[in-house]
Amino acid sequence: MRITRIESRIIGYDVAEAWLPEGPPDGLYSTWYSYSLDAFHTDEGVVGCTMQNTNVPDGDKMADVLHSVYWPELRGEDPTRIEHLWDKLRRVNRHAYNLSDGVHGAIDVALWDIVGKVAGQPIARLLGMARDKVPAYRTASSVRPTPETVYNEATRVKQAGFHGFKIQFWDGLEVDIPRFRAAREAVGPDFPLMQDAAGMYSFTQALEAGRELGRLGYYWFEEPIPDRNIFQLQRLTHDLDVPILAGETLRVHELAEQMRLGCFDIARGDVHMKQGITGMRKAIGMADLLGFDLEVHGIGQPLLEAANLHISASMTNGRWCETFHPVYAKGLKGSPLAVDPQGYKHVPMGPGLGVELDWDWIDDNTRRVLTSPAS
Repeated sequence: MRITRIESRIIGYDVAEAWLPEGPPDGLYSTWYSYSLDAFHTDEGVVGCTMQNTNVPDGDKMADVLHSVYWPELRGEDPTRIEHLWDKLRRVNRHAYNLSDGVHGAIDVALWDIVGKVAGQPIARLLGMARDKVPAYRTASSVRPTPETVYNEATRVKQAGFHGFKIQFWDGLEVDIPRFRAAREAVGPDFPLMQDAAGMYSFTQALEAGRELGRLGYYWFEEPIPDRNIFQLQRLTHDLDVPILAGETLRVHELAEQMRLGCFDIARGDVHMKQGITGMRKAIGMADLLGFDLEVHGIGQPLLEAANLHISASMTNGRWCETFHPVYAKGLKGSPLAVDPQGYKHVPMGPGLGVELDWDWIDDNTRRVLTSPAS
């Protein structure tokens, strides 16, 4: 089997409803949520699909990178030789300093989709399936909320059956700490809460915020400072009672070193930034052998979320499945990523990623098509 071409569709649609109640943050254009849907065609007719995680509105640019930088390396290759291709693309990335490992990760997802379809099995089963459903926590939709907004959203999340609620803001401790308290007041003392600062606090802010989160019994404090501030992360992990979760933006090899150095209590990863399903398997295995839990980070593209769900189902050293507003799951038939009334996501059990693309919706929302030259 050989890869013969890649076809990419740039998908764009309105996601304004995801930001409640204030609307989209400054600088984000909700009516042009843009990412690429990439189909990898083979000479045997099997097609592997993936999506690229992008920030508004750069989806077309990432597709250009896929076709100009990575297609020459993939042309004519056997897609079932995943380990060979993973190492080959890692060597390409070594000299592509202006690129992250995200494109590589998207490619790897498509290859696993092909392998699963060839085998007639869901990816989770090929990975050694440990469970068929994963408890979901909901990440907040609100931006720059008042404490009352946080209280109300936390209440709705708990009532909806989710297993936890993650808030995420970094607007200064004088406004953030009342929000921490409002979320705890809304859900009671035992419901899992998390705070994600996206690396935006200074060390002293993170120290003060972490002490308050510890007093409030938060389940984790996510990315309090930038992931590569190794020394300061070590200090926070040592000094705070609330567990530090970090590593989302690290490359898979960097994650290994920071686990060794004790930079956090819980590792973070997803199939995008950890170089696909193959890279995530390596990260999860490293974490497991070193005694770390690794929590899978959510992504706003449904095929990557499906890949994350397969990975989550194959591991025993991670508890959760991060969940966003349903608007980000459009483009699939039958709502396969929906959360059930008990707060679980169920692994799609069809071959490969196990989901069916809604081509009518995709055609209606395609802005541009790129096709690689046939090999």
